[in-house]
Amino acid sequence: MATLTEKYGPYPGYKPSGADWLGDVPAHWEVKRLKYSAPLRNDKLGNKPEDVAYVGLENIEPWTGKLLLDYQPDSVDSTVVTFAPGDVLFGKLRPYLAKVAHPDFEGTATSEVLVMRPLEDCSQSYLAYCLLNAPYIRWIDTLTYGAKMPRVSPDEVACSFIPLPPLPEQQAIAAFLDRETARIDALVSKKERLMELLQEKRTALITRAVTRGLDPDASVKDSGVEWLGEIPAHWEVKRLKHLAGKVGSGKTPKGGAERYVDDGVMLLRSQNVHFGELRLADVAYIDTDTDEEMAGSRVLEGDVLLNITGASLGRSCVARLRGKDANVNQHVCILRPNQQQDEPEFLAYSVESRSLQDQIFNNENGVSRDALNFEQIGDLVFARPAKNEQLAIAAFLDQETGKLDSLIAKIREAIERLRELRSALISAAVTGRIDVREEAECQ
Repeated sequence: MATLTEKYGPYPGYKPSGADWLGDVPAHWEVKRLKYSAPLRNDKLGNKPEDVAYVGLENIEPWTGKLLLDYQPDSVDSTVVTFAPGDVLFGKLRPYLAKVAHPDFEGTATSEVLVMRPLEDCSQSYLAYCLLNAPYIRWIDTLTYGAKMPRVSPDEVACSFIPLPPLPEQQAIAAFLDRETARIDALVSKKERLMELLQEKRTALITRAVTRGLDPDASVKDSGVEWLGEIPAHWEVKRLKHLAGKVGSGKTPKGGAERYVDDGVMLLRSQNVHFGELRLADVAYIDTDTDEEMAGSRVLEGDVLLNITGASLGRSCVARLRGKDANVNQHVCILRPNQQQDEPEFLAYSVESRSLQDQIFNNENGVSRDALNFEQIGDLVFARPAKNEQLAIAAFLDQETGKLDSLIAKIREAIERLRELRSALISAAVTGRIDVREEAECQ
């Protein structure tokens, strides 16, 4: 914040706002309850009319407020709220809490969205930035209620305080933030595209290695499988069920999250399984009694884990547990190769290859969620060299993908810093920590 203050400068004088989360505000600003400047609307319909735009929480980008409307459902069989140009939308449901948008068109939205209609003293764009203010969001989060699907009540939002400079100043702040956040967003987009290109390079590298090997001069043969193409002449084509002694998943303990404990046996879920690694920052734990109930889905060192449902379908990695005990839920499949004949890392890399990912996504059979059943998993087709060659390929890919992963991690960190800058800039401008009135005039 000091850097932003040094760059743009503070206001001449400040006064207490009366809101603990807000602190002091510029002396000439007002602090008003939201309902007095942007009252909540409650116009509802039984379902979405045809040919009317619909905004679900998934259609609002969380950190920018951009509307992502490429996909539109034909119908919505639930209550929807209506909005008009100039309104501001605010998500009241965690984890979508405080998703904010300010549409310039008429439409409908999920009833988990609050619709606010700014009055004459309140700018639509400025209000949207106020609601994207990180300290405001953190404070609103403390007001949520409910265990399974926490949400904030409309009354709490309506009674919350917002800092309100004179309307021309609101417009100047919004114009400044439009310009500066657009610059940041453009940088983020470039870095995200670079990450995509590196990911594509990674996938191509893996696919080449696990289907053609490391010797460019090796003789090849037709695999007889369209999505594999030619493979080295001395390799085999095998189905997973002939490579893995176990293909199976676990279950969610009866009682769900209420059975989780602070420490114990790890319960690996789909959010923990990523390409090339287990991410355990948010791992759940179950006690030993629950683990005994789920003995059939215990994870062993060297098992290959594969996500088989939902948005993370197809992600896989080798379970390297470092002596810890683990189990899986029903969204994660255990593939247990015979490690005397098959190298787990080679199998995991094979699952990550384009040829296997194409097979997985051609086999989707979920109705409400994408999913694979065990029969389909067992029928996945692999190109298989001898184990010594598997080891060499896995070692090569560890080294080469490690270089790419390091670059991707640095780009991801740079994106996170840009997003933090974006958030800090919004917060500083809409709370009056920085004075951007002259900056807005310099556009």
